[in-house]
Amino acid sequence: MTGSTRNQVPPEAAADLIALPGTPLTGAVVQLIKPVESPSVFNHSIRTYLFARLVAARLALAAGQDYEDDLLFAACTMHDFGVASDGPHTQRFEVEGADRAAAFLVEHGRSEAEADEVWQAIALHTSSGIAERRGTLCVLVREGVALDFGGPMGNTYADCLSDEQADVVHAAYPRLEMIRSLTDAIVAQAAKNPKNGPRYALPGEFLRERETFGRTRMEHACGSSRWGN
Repeated sequence: MTGSTRNQVPPEAAADLIALPGTPLTGAVVQLIKPVESPSVFNHSIRTYLFARLVAARLALAAGQDYEDDLLFAACTMHDFGVASDGPHTQRFEVEGADRAAAFLVEHGRSEAEADEVWQAIALHTSSGIAERRGTLCVLVREGVALDFGGPMGNTYADCLSDEQADVVHAAYPRLEMIRSLTDAIVAQAAKNPKNGPRYALPGEFLRERETFGRTRMEHACGSSRWGN
């Protein structure tokens, strides 16, 4: 990703760009998800949070005032928790991940209302046109995911992230063929139970496209996206 003609991000700005919240909840979330997600999906989850913060800044949303950074981190990093290897895999992955995340937050002392806010952001992150109307956390998670997909989910805030900033983030959290890795995980989860892959929902369509064509439309579209994988 690094190009010799690009301006380098100053070291202090680079450190701020990839900094994670230094809170007990952040540590607990990382400890929860890292062992049970592939390195590719884990890195995608962290990048989603880093990119969501850039979208928040573009929207003039301030942490601690317009949203809580800990909850944004939890929602972003657990948005694909439904494909974790230790899950029950009995619901579509967005709902399963949302249920697990909400339960985890309540167990760690968060209110039911806060847990529900995170639940909505995770459960709706694949629902274009709905997530954007369900509050700040839903918007930021959806747009953070979209930035990490590099175009197929939308380019509304593409200019929030410069190529130089992307180099810094990808050096810290490499993509590792994220599109294929995540699609593999979603398809495998959807194939385990008919309820996991309902027709016209993203996991169901991924499963049917893989079975029919050997490749999903998302994988095809991402081949010519900003990141290419």
